[in-house]
Amino acid sequence: MLDKVLIANRGEIALRILRACKELGIKTVAVHSTADKDLKHVLLADESICIGKAAASESYLNIPRIIAAAEVTNSIAIHPGYGFLAENAEFAEAVEKSGFVFVGPKAETITLMGDKVSAIDAMRKAGVPCVPGSDGPLTDDPDRNKAIAKRIGYPIIVKAAGGGGGRGMRVVRSEGELLKAIETTKAEAGAAFNNDVVYMEKFLENPRHIEIQVLSDGQGNAIHLGERDCSMQRRHQKVVEEAPAPGINSETRERIGERCRRACIEIGYRGAGTFEFLYENGEFYFIEMNTRIQVEHPVSEMITGVDLIKEQLRIAAGQPLALEQKDIQIRGHAIECRINAEDPNTFIPSPGKINMFHSPGGFGVRWESHIYAGYSVPPNYDSMIGKLITYGENRDVAIARMRHALDELVVEGIKTNIPLQKRIMADENFFNGGTNIHYLEKKLGIN
Repeated sequence: MLDKVLIANRGEIALRILRACKELGIKTVAVHSTADKDLKHVLLADESICIGKAAASESYLNIPRIIAAAEVTNSIAIHPGYGFLAENAEFAEAVEKSGFVFVGPKAETITLMGDKVSAIDAMRKAGVPCVPGSDGPLTDDPDRNKAIAKRIGYPIIVKAAGGGGGRGMRVVRSEGELLKAIETTKAEAGAAFNNDVVYMEKFLENPRHIEIQVLSDGQGNAIHLGERDCSMQRRHQKVVEEAPAPGINSETRERIGERCRRACIEIGYRGAGTFEFLYENGEFYFIEMNTRIQVEHPVSEMITGVDLIKEQLRIAAGQPLALEQKDIQIRGHAIECRINAEDPNTFIPSPGKINMFHSPGGFGVRWESHIYAGYSVPPNYDSMIGKLITYGENRDVAIARMRHALDELVVEGIKTNIPLQKRIMADENFFNGGTNIHYLEKKLGIN
């Protein structure tokens, strides 16, 4: 097992990694910005080191400083968590070249799956179902692009190959809009991702967002841990996640899960990862793979009993997977609500000092967060301050527990989206299951 791990992240995921390391007897190093000296994991780590100012570019996104911190603390491995540098191939390569273990896939795998065009090509070859599309990047030939769109059938969506997080995409409903949309998306992609390659796909009108969690050791062994439904979204950002997905039977789960498992082996994947799909009319369509741990990983842990962070660390240490697919049993239901420091109506971030805090509890309730009474939420980073997860023997019980847990959760001094989460849990259509990715925005009146 790895002797010492540097945690190259902040907030709840950094604390989650620290706890997993402690269970495995691994020493921990917390790196932090000047704004984060009072973070809970920084106070609990075996060692901590400040790597720069509050701006992420001068701390959590500064590769040389993170590598230097690993060197001076004699760390063995670096865990990137999610966000920041977690899917940065340059960072993964720098970590390995500097003699450290990167807790995640190889740099070339991150590059392969980080580019949407090459990822889709790899998945097609591996037998994973994909959305009908241009089967490669678009060129500057207007007639060719019009012919591709006509073959696919309108509406189509133009996407940036290097995009993510809902950015770099534009829906086109007629040929008259096409060329301008391609031109605009290319310009935006070049500016935002330093990569102006775009491609085209069929636009699915009312899909659900369903993803498959996988673990693969890079030694020819891989498993899937079932699916999650992440359809409750606002501006392409997930708000509520659950597992398993309502309406997906065991045969369907095994069919799509097996394709993802085999794809991991085919591309030599190493670590935890997620295959993201749009799901419509009983069909799965691959859209991207996240080559890291996900924010919503706890719901998969709750229904399988598998600690995904500990498995990441074991795989990074070179250990083959101890689990086989037959060992994975889906039991019960889990729901996660993301708790953000933001106005529940305008969604404007609400940083500041937390004057009072009370975490929920009870059977089947899990609270993942770095906050505490007296902690000041900085304005420099993502607004998520915690994740509330509930588990039940079935979906109705999980929802009931979430309603009670949200009532128990107290965060005063700042605004949070707890009222929004209560609205969602009380919503009849959510309770019935199977809402699509546009449902929440329509409910909130967002165009």
